[in-house]
Amino acid sequence: MPLYQAVILAVVQGLTEFFPISSTAHLAILPRLLHWNDPGLAFDVALHAGTLAAIILYFFNDFVQIIANALGYSYRGKEPDENSRSLFWFIVVGTIPVLIAGALLKPYAEGPWRNLFVMGAMLVIVGILMGFSDRLAERKQGLDQMSWRDALIIGASQALAVVPGTSRSGITISAARFRQLDREASARFSFLLSAPAIAAAAAKDALDLHKAGGIPPGMQVPYGLGILVSAIVGILVIAFFLKFLRRNTLSVFVWYRILFGIIVIALAVFFRTGG
Repeated sequence: MPLYQAVILAVVQGLTEFFPISSTAHLAILPRLLHWNDPGLAFDVALHAGTLAAIILYFFNDFVQIIANALGYSYRGKEPDENSRSLFWFIVVGTIPVLIAGALLKPYAEGPWRNLFVMGAMLVIVGILMGFSDRLAERKQGLDQMSWRDALIIGASQALAVVPGTSRSGITISAARFRQLDREASARFSFLLSAPAIAAAAAKDALDLHKAGGIPPGMQVPYGLGILVSAIVGILVIAFFLKFLRRNTLSVFVWYRILFGIIVIALAVFFRTGG
């Protein structure tokens, strides 16, 4: 894999994993439009690792705070509303549905569902849901105001992320908004909740890669570059997105999803007809 391709794909991963616009759809279309070869499993592992690194590094103090409070220790990090002793368990409970869905539905997600029609449809459908959810009142201003029902519903929504084109952040932020969390709290919980699921996906891919013989010859540098670039871009996107949501709505992402989804469906028709 040429290094410039590794950099471009890693930048796209860092941008689209944390903005609610579906990394899977973008990474499926870009190589096809540019006539690049499939980067393969090794590079998928690198992108997952970079994404996970971005979350852990950006939210490191938050995770320490959440775990410490869950164990009964008093630890105040940079986000006071994360002092709730229940937040750790909310993340645990919210992770269970996506782990079950991933185990049961992976053959479909990597097989018949991994096509441009499904991706385009999910981009549009979740975009519309996001638009409706973003119009609701904000009655819960912080994560300390979450309930077990909130965690279960948001966690159940994350299970839909196994369908290509859904966007993990897109569907979980929408679910949190339907539960009347404010925009910033919705995004923060979405990112915190995504860490175990992304870690599980990265571990599964890494195991598959090991069984296949490890990193192919010549992929070591693109692999390392993919991790580094996607992690750096991911950290910058998380910081920007959380700040953006303090003053802005999700409308720009809603319209982007809908327009991009229509384009993806049009491309699916074009490719199918042999254009």
